[in-house]
Amino acid sequence: VQLQASGGGLVQAGGSLRVSCVVSGRTFSIYDMGWFRQAPGKEREFVAAISYSGGSTYYADSVKGRFTISRNNAENTVYLRMNSLKPEDTAVYYCAAGQIGAGTSDDEKQYDYWGRGTLVTVSS
Repeated sequence: VQLQASGGGLVQAGGSLRVSCVVSGRTFSIYDMGWFRQAPGKEREFVAAISYSGGSTYYADSVKGRFTISRNNAENTVYLRMNSLKPEDTAVYYCAAGQIGAGTSDDEKQYDYWGRGTLVTVSS
């Protein structure tokens, strides 16, 4: 399974950005998907997750109400729409795939496959 994230870039505080992750190599629709991020000098942290069907989503408190995770199983793609961006959202964003019994999880260990990440920089 290969994951390729894209869509990162430089955006001003208060702006919006959408990052995408295309999955190849296996049937995308069987995987629960997650987005994580790692800011400079910090540990990687959970951002959002979506179940294989798209029926369940889960967000970190820090992004709830600002970020939206979605997926298009026909296009093997998971998205993260980020609104009202803040400088503290600056990080490399990683997508991850796993088959999670609960459907969504903030635990990195539940995810088996990871993409390389895409850099999001929010200027103040």
